[in-house]
Amino acid sequence: MSTQRWVLRVSQLVLLWTGAALATSPIPPPPQVPEAIRAPAGERVVLATHATGAQIYLCASAADGQSQWTLKAPDAELHDGKGAVIGHHYAGPAWKLNDGSEVTGKAVAHVNSPDPHAIPWLLLSVVSHAGSGALAAVTHIQRIHTQGGEAPPAAQCDATKPNTEFRSAYSADYYFYAPEADEPPPPQGSPY
Repeated sequence: MSTQRWVLRVSQLVLLWTGAALATSPIPPPPQVPEAIRAPAGERVVLATHATGAQIYLCASAADGQSQWTLKAPDAELHDGKGAVIGHHYAGPAWKLNDGSEVTGKAVAHVNSPDPHAIPWLLLSVVSHAGSGALAAVTHIQRIHTQGGEAPPAAQCDATKPNTEFRSAYSADYYFYAPEADEPPPPQGSPY
């Protein structure tokens, strides 16, 4: 066998082995969370990611004319269990994976984080889908294990600082759920 054919054959075997390893990556069980933010019965975890980034706040006038910090948008990278970036979380709130699938959600429940200096844990209901891929059948999302992300002190937002932005570093785990009857999506790497 020529060297080129041997290298090609070894490359093919490595690709097959890598694909087989991803295909057998276990899907994590649902995390233990307070009842208020549990996913509905009949849904299973199809993807777990770890997010790192920022919650972006804007100093603006509220309806009563007083200045206050309001959440403008999240801006975070989504990582698989090995730390590889597999997507992005941004305004909407929306989550988009590198496979082109995307969802937008709406918070339906929250509980305070066990960490008093972290943003709340959430249950979100998916309100729109785009693309086909791992998020195509997702109906609910949990945000848990939050660290950081809180707005700055209220005293730092006043009428002299209109439209001032503040990026509050945060991290969280996101669990994506789909109905059990749906086929599992292609794996995105090792789960959390």
